[in-house]
Amino acid sequence: MNDINPEFRLIGFCNQFGGKIVIGVADDGKVLGLSDEEIEKIMSDLDKAVYEAATPSIIPRVIMQRFGQKTIVIIEVAEGMSKPYYRKSEGLAKGTYIRLGRNTIRASQDMIDELKWQSAGIEFETLPAHRFKIDDLDKKAIQVFLDKRKNHAQAVASESLMKSYGLIAREHQDYLPTFAGLLLFGHQPQQALSEAMIICSHFRGISGREAIASVDCEGTLFDQFEAAYTFLLKRLYKSFTIKGVQREEQLEIPEVALREALLNALIHRNYHIPGPVKIAIYDNRVEIFSPGTFPGSINAGNLLQGMTYLRNPAICKVFREAGYVEKLGTGFVTIFQSYKERGLSEPEVVQGDNFIKCILPRNHQTPNIQNESDDQNVLKLFETTDEISIQDVVDHLHISRATASRRISALLEKGVLIRIGKTRSIRYRKA
Repeated sequence: MNDINPEFRLIGFCNQFGGKIVIGVADDGKVLGLSDEEIEKIMSDLDKAVYEAATPSIIPRVIMQRFGQKTIVIIEVAEGMSKPYYRKSEGLAKGTYIRLGRNTIRASQDMIDELKWQSAGIEFETLPAHRFKIDDLDKKAIQVFLDKRKNHAQAVASESLMKSYGLIAREHQDYLPTFAGLLLFGHQPQQALSEAMIICSHFRGISGREAIASVDCEGTLFDQFEAAYTFLLKRLYKSFTIKGVQREEQLEIPEVALREALLNALIHRNYHIPGPVKIAIYDNRVEIFSPGTFPGSINAGNLLQGMTYLRNPAICKVFREAGYVEKLGTGFVTIFQSYKERGLSEPEVVQGDNFIKCILPRNHQTPNIQNESDDQNVLKLFETTDEISIQDVVDHLHISRATASRRISALLEKGVLIRIGKTRSIRYRKA
């Protein structure tokens, strides 16, 4: 790539994991080479230009490499130890850049703060929440967690133990709860981080203009997970297979994929960004939107390599010991593998300027009930009641009594519903 003004990208590299700029090679990989005059100008001007343009100072390594009769120049920098790096002429707020995939973008204030914490070896989750006291943590819930840990001896929720888990931090002579502590075990976590929540919505069609159902999932991260997961299970279709006297159900999206995608959004999101996790159900997909970019050196291109880099190690440790997470670095591998095993369309992971979106395709061929869409409308009536009558189907679905009777009969034959009562008092329940 012919670029003799590379300080933007070099600053982006230093603020993350280092990188190289190759000058004299086309975007398609064809070696173009550089003239002696171009090489001399690069060698004489580059160090001074980058050194004077950025602060803290950046000193790149410049390498010349020959391919036959052609010469290219490679400019290389390592990950910086004094982040954030920025352009002097633009200042810290506007002159800080990071690399996002193949692009160099201007860092937001949230990104700049995170770069500062990285240099200091600090995670946002373990910072003390100064407006709160240790009594704002639910010690009974902490004790329940400690009692149920796998492969751990019995322990009491002492200050030293809570500190070892990153739930509290020492501030002068007092202990204060950390953001991780409040998110995991706080009585009212949203008082500390008002948008640390999940908004679930089910939209009609594929565009998201008309909401069928919506719920705000608040409370601790465990509360949020359970509420969001329940919402998803209720709103997605299931297929039913009768084997002997047993009825087996299969969700249209592999449940393990749904669970892992939701856990990833909760455990690895950037809680310093004031925005909720958003889950949207469309006719053809489920989207899980999480604030923040991928942590560490992970990106959309190496997700399936099983790499592990934790933005929130304290939160991750508690979720793992509570039995929600089995193995680190396997979340996205599990998601893609579960879709492959079912022969479904491959999921998609999108990294935006300051968000990650996991797209899980829905499988409308999975349900095997005759007249699936019509019969699923009947089954949805059970979301608010345990029993229904044919008249309930007529009233709610606005269909004739004969049509309602046929749909009930089809579900009875499949073993999905059972009949309760006799004559005029007949009602139906899910099997």
